[in-house]
Amino acid sequence: MEKIKGKTYEREIESLQLELVAMARWARHRGERIAIVLEGRDTAGKGGTAKAITEHLDTRQYRVVALPKPSEREQGEWYFQRYVRHLPSAGEIVLFDRSWYNRAGVEQVMGFATEEQVQAFLLQVPAFEKLLVDGGIRLFKYWLCCDQEQQEERFAERREDPLKAWKLSPIDFEARMRYDDYTRAREAMLAATHTPHAPWTLVDYNHQKSGRLALIRNLLDRLPDVSVPECHPELAPLQGKPSRERYGVLQPIPHYQIDDDA
Repeated sequence: MEKIKGKTYEREIESLQLELVAMARWARHRGERIAIVLEGRDTAGKGGTAKAITEHLDTRQYRVVALPKPSEREQGEWYFQRYVRHLPSAGEIVLFDRSWYNRAGVEQVMGFATEEQVQAFLLQVPAFEKLLVDGGIRLFKYWLCCDQEQQEERFAERREDPLKAWKLSPIDFEARMRYDDYTRAREAMLAATHTPHAPWTLVDYNHQKSGRLALIRNLLDRLPDVSVPECHPELAPLQGKPSRERYGVLQPIPHYQIDDDA
């Protein structure tokens, strides 16, 4: 797959993000409830995709849900219960950076769930998602695919980058040794949960920029092509000259100083 160059990517993502803003305006106007599930291996690009989708959306309209491991109380609940709390309300867009499919992925591969729990989950998911869809939620499920060679490069990059090293955990280092186990778990999951009412879409993320563009284009194409007119009220002229800030009780902190010798 040919890599997309930076300027080309910036042009294409800006065009798609304009469509996303229009889509979000339509969703708010119509009271639509949109849930987007982003699943895939560690380093596949789930977080970056969520950021690209939401970068220019109203922060009051969307949520990115990335839940930590369940608490002791949550472990005693119905498995889907902790995710139901985060489903979208009218006019909202919710992106799940990993989702209830943790049970069929990391929990299964890493031994955090029993075989009985995994099989029960796979039987229950189609019915659970049918309830969501029948209840009016527009559900989109994406699996981000990447080869192990690419995954290794991204692990190495994160390990060396102090701004990304926080993303690595002991679980990640263990999981990278189980690439084939994750493949088998994914295939079993797809066989059980790829349904007409909630199908899966696989996206090649060996090149993340290409993957993001393909995923967002697919998402937009699957939503109704309906636009809501933008409201651009006229800006009345100011009465007199623009005012400057005035301070009495407190003063602003000093300007940021750049060390030119560094």
